[in-house]
Amino acid sequence: MPEVFGPVNAATIEVLARNGFEVEVPAEQGCCGALHLHAGDPEAARRLHAANVAAFRLDGIDALILNSAGCGASLRDSGDDLARKVRDVTEFLAEVGLRETPRPLAMRVAYDDPCHLLHGQRVAAAPRTLLRAIPELDLFDLPGCRDCCGAAGIYNLTQPAMSARLLERKIQAIRDTAPEAVVSGNPGCLLQIGAGVRASRLPVEVLHPIELLARAYADPRQS
Repeated sequence: MPEVFGPVNAATIEVLARNGFEVEVPAEQGCCGALHLHAGDPEAARRLHAANVAAFRLDGIDALILNSAGCGASLRDSGDDLARKVRDVTEFLAEVGLRETPRPLAMRVAYDDPCHLLHGQRVAAAPRTLLRAIPELDLFDLPGCRDCCGAAGIYNLTQPAMSARLLERKIQAIRDTAPEAVVSGNPGCLLQIGAGVRASRLPVEVLHPIELLARAYADPRQS
């Protein structure tokens, strides 16, 4: 997903490094297989999972950091040694604590829970905790933040009409609250909400929480 998710991956590495962690990105890693499971192809998903178990060399790492809620939920469901290493990046940083204080970022930001993070991984407080560590950030929950945006793996492809109705509820909540940015920690949600925002011509950024942290760490003289 480098073309779509490249900025989020770069921000993830940047924030982890700023907080003193050595980050390895194995070239052999591949798709986690979550979308194959959604599409009813468990055999392909198992093959991809086995390849990733080999690629990540689990004995040599302290944690396997994910910035995609859907991928994290899928990997955790495996119940194997890899699953026990998995941490969402917001969960990991909230557990260990930020070692470098972010700079102030005066923005009004709405948080929307990805279903695969909230329900699939039971992670709700960590992203909010990290974002509240950014001075001057005005963070609030988007109304209906625990409701699906309509992406739901491949649901927006297999059930486009229902997906569009779910998305419209999110877009209406964004219209009603007028944030400067909406943040959510899953690529499917970011693509879905981002498409709705663009189609509605709303002046709102759609970002991953880690992108806001990276922005708060950035040197303002370089912006």
